[in-house]
Amino acid sequence: MKSGRIPLLILVFLITSSAMMAQVSIRDSVIFTPIIYATYGYQFPGGDLAKRFGSNSSIGGGFMIKTKHNWLFGVEGNFMFGQQVWGSDTMLSNISTSQGFIIDANGFYADLVYYERGYNFFFKTGKVIPVLSPNPNSGLVFIAGVGYIQDKIRIHNPGNTAPQLLGDYKKGYDRLNGGLAVTGSVGYMYLSNKRLLNFSVHFEFMQAWTKPYRERDFDTGLKDTKNLSSQFYTIRAVWMIPLYRRTPKEFYYY
Repeated sequence: MKSGRIPLLILVFLITSSAMMAQVSIRDSVIFTPIIYATYGYQFPGGDLAKRFGSNSSIGGGFMIKTKHNWLFGVEGNFMFGQQVWGSDTMLSNISTSQGFIIDANGFYADLVYYERGYNFFFKTGKVIPVLSPNPNSGLVFIAGVGYIQDKIRIHNPGNTAPQLLGDYKKGYDRLNGGLAVTGSVGYMYLSNKRLLNFSVHFEFMQAWTKPYRERDFDTGLKDTKNLSSQFYTIRAVWMIPLYRRTPKEFYYY
């Protein structure tokens, strides 16, 4: 055997051995695995934000590590969006007609649509309790997290025909705020024995402490200095992709 082939054979052996060691049986043992996931939640606000917004959706994703002791550690980010904005009929009263309409640059009533927009991201940790589960990697799951949240009112004027609501003028009405948030959830996590279906469902509670970011609200002419205390009650569904190598069912001998 040529000496040049020896390092190549060693490299192949190491790669093959590593791959075999990475293969695990999720049915029989608690496994270590990275997990990437996508998530959708439907949220009901409480506290101060319930006076501004109705229910909303959130969509996002994350990455987590599940250890051999069923501990979870990860990060998650979500985009929040909704169409229920309370008080929009009076928010622009200082630039509206007596009937509540905005006159655009063409002399017509401007078409305005109001949305809730925001985002959040969290560092999360949790624990899987293998109860009512097909394997020791599934069951009840408890998760807690800490992170940041930000939201605002988006005022959409199709065609941007109203100069009163362009650029920085629009920012004077959007009620942008942000700050610290903590979250906790209880749910059920399912990792399939055959790797075909992996998901979790949760009921999640979030507490947020935010403050206004704009220097002035144009409708009042003053800076809003009131800190907000708000809650979100969320029903959340998660679709997961675990990144482990499954042990083959059949073995071949030559």
